[in-house]
Amino acid sequence: MPVAHGEGCFFADDATLRELNERRQIILRYVTPDGRVDLSGNPNGSIENIAGICNREGNVFGLMPHPDRACESRLGSADGAKIFQSMVDAIQASRARAA
Repeated sequence: MPVAHGEGCFFADDATLRELNERRQIILRYVTPDGRVDLSGNPNGSIENIAGICNREGNVFGLMPHPDRACESRLGSADGAKIFQSMVDAIQASRARAA
């Protein structure tokens, strides 16, 4: 998936990082093609390979990869559409439970 970070990378102090992990707010990590979380799969040096986090409520999601740049085959990949579809599925499941 395209990563448009320029020279940026995620960083946080130890207390913040501990809190993000404890509260399960780390949503995405950079990994190798075979799923290992190590430096060879990290394109920008983000701490703990963090690629995306959410707020405490889980309704705001910030990420470095750009699924919007890989959401249609004519753009070269539709892999990013999986992220958007998972959001739609989660919203629909939430509405079905509430009904």
